[in-house]
Amino acid sequence: MRLSSLLLLTGLVAATGLGQAAAQSGPGGTTAATVRKHLVYFRDKAGTPFTVGQPQQFLSARAIARRTRQNITVQPRDLPVNPSYVAQVKAVPGATVWYSSRWFNAVVVNCDSTTLGAVQALPFVRTAQTLNRTAPVASPRKQDVLPTGTDQQRGQANPVYGTAYEQARMIGAVAMHNAGFRGEGMQIAVFDDGFPGVNTTSPFASLRSEGRLLDAYNFVERNTAVYGRDSHGTNTLSTMAANETGVFVGTAPKATYRLYLTEDVFTENPIEEVNWLVAAERADSAGVDIISSSLGYRDFDVLYINYAYSDLNGRTAISTRAAAVAARVGMLVVNSAGNEGARPWQKILAPADADSILAVGAVDSLRNYAGFSSQGPSADNRVKPNLAAQGSQAAIVNALGQPGRGSGTSFACPVLAGMVAGFWQANPTLTAQQVISFLQRSASQYTNPDNLLGYGIPNFVVAYNLANPGTPLATAGPAGGTQQLVVYPNPLDGNDINLQLPSALRAQPLLVRFYDARGALVLEQRLAATTAAEVRLPTSTLTAGIYTCAVQAGAKVQRSVRFVKI
Repeated sequence: MRLSSLLLLTGLVAATGLGQAAAQSGPGGTTAATVRKHLVYFRDKAGTPFTVGQPQQFLSARAIARRTRQNITVQPRDLPVNPSYVAQVKAVPGATVWYSSRWFNAVVVNCDSTTLGAVQALPFVRTAQTLNRTAPVASPRKQDVLPTGTDQQRGQANPVYGTAYEQARMIGAVAMHNAGFRGEGMQIAVFDDGFPGVNTTSPFASLRSEGRLLDAYNFVERNTAVYGRDSHGTNTLSTMAANETGVFVGTAPKATYRLYLTEDVFTENPIEEVNWLVAAERADSAGVDIISSSLGYRDFDVLYINYAYSDLNGRTAISTRAAAVAARVGMLVVNSAGNEGARPWQKILAPADADSILAVGAVDSLRNYAGFSSQGPSADNRVKPNLAAQGSQAAIVNALGQPGRGSGTSFACPVLAGMVAGFWQANPTLTAQQVISFLQRSASQYTNPDNLLGYGIPNFVVAYNLANPGTPLATAGPAGGTQQLVVYPNPLDGNDINLQLPSALRAQPLLVRFYDARGALVLEQRLAATTAAEVRLPTSTLTAGIYTCAVQAGAKVQRSVRFVKI
C-alpha cells in the first residue's frame, strides 16, 4: 500500500485518533502474519460452462450495456474461471480459495507451502505467485501525517461549496454543475483503505438517503465491514461525493458509488494489488463507469520483489495489468500518480503507468506543480501523469464529517474523477477513451506536455465545447441555481417523469430526446413554449434501464441529465 496522500486533514489523526485506531481494530494480528496467499494461474478455460454468447450469466445488464455502447465485445478473458478447476483446488487438503479472477484466469489460494505444492501438481495449473511473505508491522504503513493550516486561515468558504469551491472551479466543475451535470446516473467505484463516517456523518447524508451507495465490500477481510480501519478512503470519497450546502460539495455530488476496501494499512504485499484486481472485476460485473483509485505500488515488505522503474512499462505490475484490462472493458480508470516527486524515487507508481487510463498529478491552488507529485514518463516513455488537479492543501472531509485540508495526489485523483463523471454524463455517447482524449485536449498544456503535469489541468467547459462544437455550453448562473435541468423521481418507477426547466429553456419551443444506455435515440417529443418551471412527460414506452434526457431550445441552448427507470 502506498496511499497517495502526503499531508492529511488538521486533527484527522492527532485530534480524533480515528485513522490509526480504526486500523488497529482490524484482524492484523499474529494469526494473519502466518497466512500465505498465492495467486494460482490456470492453463486455460477449457470445459467452462460459460460462453461469450451468454454474458448475462456473469455480467449485469448494465455491464453489458456499457460494452455495447462502446462497441466492446465480450471476450474469453471475461469468462469466469472453470468451476471444475476451482472445485479441484478446494478439494486439496489445507487449501482455501479466497477469490477467483476472470481476467487473469487464476484463483487466490490460502495455504502453506506443502499444500501449495499439491495445488501446483494439478494438471490444469500453470504457475503460482506468493502474494504475502511477512508479518504485519506494529503500526500502519502510510506516509507522514502532518497538521496543516485551518480553513479559517485560508479565507471564507463559498456559500454553496464550502471549502471545496476553488478545487472544483479550477477544473470547470462549478460550470459543469451550473449546466446541470452533477454525476446523475453515473457509477463510481472507489478503491481505498476504509470509509469511517460515510455511514453516519452529514456530508454523506444524501448519498445514503437517496440510495446512491450501492455496494460496499472489504477485500482484505472478505466481508462488508468498510466503515472502519483507516479513514483515507473517507477523505478521498469526500472530494467527489460529499454534498452539504455551505459546508462541502464535491465534484460529483449526485453520482452513485461503490466502496471497495482493498488496502491493508499494516503491510505492503502484492496481495493488495490482487485485491485491486478482484475489486475491478466486481466493479466491471456491476456495470461501473469510473474507478477512482488513490493507491500506488512499488516497494514491498520483502525488498527483492520491489518494482524497478523498468517495470513501470504498462504491462508488468499486477495492478497495472488489472487497470489496463479495466480500461479495455470500457471503464475509465482514474488513478493517483503518487507522492514520490521530492523523494529519491521521484517517479510514478503502479498502476499509474497503465495505458488508456488517467494518471493524476497534483498542483496547488495557484495551479503550480506540487513538488511532492510523482513524475513521469512511464518506463516506455508515455506521457505520465496524464492530467493534474489540486492536490496541495486540497479540501477534504474527515471521519467526523468535518472539513479540512490535506495534500497528496490522493485528493487530486478523485477531485478529477468527479469531473470525469459529469463530463461523461453530459456526453453519454462517448467511449471511455474518447472521454480521456477530450479531457486531455482541454488541458492547460496539451500542446506541450511535460513529465510533471502531463497535459496539464483540464477544463470541463473547454472539453465539452470540443466534443460539441455545434452547441457550445452556456454556463451562466449560480451553482445549483436556475441553469440546472432536473428530473424526478429518479429512479423512475412510473410512467410519467417531471422535468424542472432552467430559465434558459423557458418561453420557447423545446425538443426533448431520450437516449438509452447505448446512446441510441428511443423517444422524441416536441413541447410548445411555456413559462412554467416544470413540465410532466409520459415515458410509458421506455423499458427498465438507464436513460439520458436531453432538452434543446433553439440551436444553442441544451441541457441533459441521466435517470434510471425501474
